[in-house]
Amino acid sequence: MAADYYDILGVARDASADDLKKAYRRLAMKYHPDRNDGDDGAQDKFKEIQKAYEVLKDPEKRAAYDRFGEAGVSGMGGAGGGAADFGDINDIFGDIFGDIFGGGRRRQRQQSRRGQDLRYELAIELEQAVEGTVKEIDVPTLGACQTCHGSGSSSGEHQVCTTCGGQGQVRMSQGIFSVQQTCPNCGGSGQTIKDPCRACNGSGQVRETRTLEVKIPPGVDTGDRIRLSGEGAAGGQGGPAGDLYVDIIVNPHTLFEREGDDLFCEVPIPMTTAALGGELKVPTLNGSVVLKVPAGTQSGKLFRLRGKGVQSVRSRAVGDLLCRVAVETPVNLNAQQKALLEEFQSLSGTGHGHHPESQGWADKVKGFFDRMGF
Repeated sequence: MAADYYDILGVARDASADDLKKAYRRLAMKYHPDRNDGDDGAQDKFKEIQKAYEVLKDPEKRAAYDRFGEAGVSGMGGAGGGAADFGDINDIFGDIFGDIFGGGRRRQRQQSRRGQDLRYELAIELEQAVEGTVKEIDVPTLGACQTCHGSGSSSGEHQVCTTCGGQGQVRMSQGIFSVQQTCPNCGGSGQTIKDPCRACNGSGQVRETRTLEVKIPPGVDTGDRIRLSGEGAAGGQGGPAGDLYVDIIVNPHTLFEREGDDLFCEVPIPMTTAALGGELKVPTLNGSVVLKVPAGTQSGKLFRLRGKGVQSVRSRAVGDLLCRVAVETPVNLNAQQKALLEEFQSLSGTGHGHHPESQGWADKVKGFFDRMGF
């Protein structure tokens, strides 16, 4: 009595097509003659596996086999003994190794190629980044050939690729392995140009420089990217164009430093203003404002002006302006100014709370010397 085909493959009678294929793949690799040289039993087993799979992979043959057994498929072809058909095992190995070597029969063939995405660095000033602006840029790119309208062919006609026979892929075999790769002649399209356009040499693309307008929204910062859909390189053989990505770079500013949505500004103030207090005019991106400086302000003091920063490009929130004061030591003193300062020095001395930072530092030095025994 002939062995049951399901038992040969080691699957249940309700096994799916995928289950059948997996079982066949495993057993075919195990018993393939090239891997069992001189083993007649392995060769017989491989033929048996091949015979069973030939029937069960075909829905019509499988239905006949399920109803009538081997007699039901004896006249349908593909179920006899004879030499094994290696087509299916080659396809299976193509599935396994195709993706590794850049192809595979499940790779979708394309009649055209999408154009490359392009990147453009655009430098703008801080004021433009804060307020938003429109800039014109000149982009060197590959555009669609006007002579052939991007098809690459003078007549618009294509022909079947002679290398792959229109399949878009070629197969390379070595031993039991069969590997599918994208056809090098047609690039996977299965077709070649019959009469290449002379203007673009059949590529469908020509070099050109395009002038584009870029709308820059308020609040952008260095590292932000603006995408212009379809403004990249033209596609090959009539394919869609790629995209253009504009990378924003904000130039350094003479007054302000930006950190997120906040702005920083260093403001020099006279020694007298720091000691006595007063008012300062401070610049902002929307004009000047008055900053009140309390008496006794130390150098490095940070003042925050709410809402005077940058509005976020991603929300309506507005950052702050942080002003760091730098107390300025007077220079080029005349005799009278020197005399007044010397008088002030003699009156203030080194204590009496007039120099809190110096007194604190002196206390730290004294404690250090005491610990070290100096």
